[in-house]
Order: sequence, then structure tokens, then C-alpha cells
Amino acid sequence: DRLAAAIERHPSRYAGLAAVAPQDPQAAAQEIDRAIQSLGLNGVLINSHTNNEFLDDQKFWPIFESAVANDTPIYIHPRRPPAPMEGAFLDYSMDRALWGYAMETSTHAIRLIMAGVFDQFPDLKIILGHMGEGLPFWMHRLDTIGGLPTTQVDIKREPSEYILDNFTITTSGMSWEPVLKFSLEVLGTDKVMFAVDYPFGSYDRDTTWLNGVDIPDVDKAAIY
Repeated sequence: DRLAAAIERHPSRYAGLAAVAPQDPQAAAQEIDRAIQSLGLNGVLINSHTNNEFLDDQKFWPIFESAVANDTPIYIHPRRPPAPMEGAFLDYSMDRALWGYAMETSTHAIRLIMAGVFDQFPDLKIILGHMGEGLPFWMHRLDTIGGLPTTQVDIKREPSEYILDNFTITTSGMSWEPVLKFSLEVLGTDKVMFAVDYPFGSYDRDTTWLNGVDIPDVDKAAIY
């Protein structure tokens, strides 16, 4: 509510995402309805796993139903790996921004794909930060391995097709020209958005970086 009020005061400057509590999926779905329809917010933010559970569990799917009904994206924000996978990340501060955040969130995304979430909700839109948490770089591998009997899944399309159709990524925390160019090549300019990853990133540093990247100005404008 406070965010919506700030946007109303400065509509040309701010936009906002609604935070919801997935541990009560029905209430979360109702909050999405309220946030989009009544408050005029622009999407939903979920802090990845909830009580060590990922959103591929069908009990959470009312959240997807509401997001699709409201034609609004869900931004899956990283967090530390859940307890079952945390042990290997605890040394060297690997459980956080250094490595664990990206591994946790990319794992979440692959679980959504392999569980058939996008077969059930073909119009569902997911946003991932940090240049897609590595997903663009794994698209070929996912396709060559994803159809093998050992995966024990029955999804209707290649994993890369869901990444291309259902995911948008941001540049947050990945201000590196080769990575940006690769992501643009495999995803297209309309699937990459600018972001800063504050407080880890810097607005001055990251805008200076994108302004200087060797890509057409029209592509820079689209990313911004």
C-alpha cells in the first residue's frame, strides 16, 4: 500500500512489484489480484523458496493462476539455498551472493520447467535477475539432456523453448559485455532488461558500462 501511494505521487518515476506470502497460496493469489487490480502495481516478487519448498509443488499453483489471470510477471528473487542443499555452500560465504543465490534460483527455475508448470500455464511470465541466473548458458545442455529417460519427466517442449517464451532476464550484478552479448544473441533484445542489483551494484558504474557496450543504440534503449 505504501509503495502504491508513492507511485501515485510520482507516476512518471516509479513502478512497483507486490510481495506475497507463498506459504498461504490462496491468500497470495488474492493479494496478487488486489495488487494489480486495485493498487495498479506492475508485477509480483517472490523470494524464491518458501520453507525449503519450491513453487513447482502444485499446492502453490494458485499463485500462477492469479498471475496469468492478471497478465502480470513474477520476479523470482534469489535467497540462500534451502536446507536440503545448503551444506556444500556454507564454507567460504558461498551460500550468498558469491554463488549460492544464483544456484538456488536457477535450480528453482529448472524445477518449474521440468515440472510442466509452463505446459499448464503457457502464458506465465517469470523474471530472473543476474543475467538469468546462468540459464541462457545452459540451454543447449538442457535440451540434449532434458529428453533422456533418466530425467523422468514428460514436458511437451524442449527446455530452451520455455526459457525463450516464458522468461525475461535482467542485467543486475552482471555488468560484463561478453555475457550481455551472448544473452542478447540467444534470447533477443526484448528479453533482457537493465537492472543494477543495489546495494551490490552502482547506478553510476552500471549505466556507464551499458552506455559503453558495443551494441546498437536501439538495443541499449530497449534494454533500458
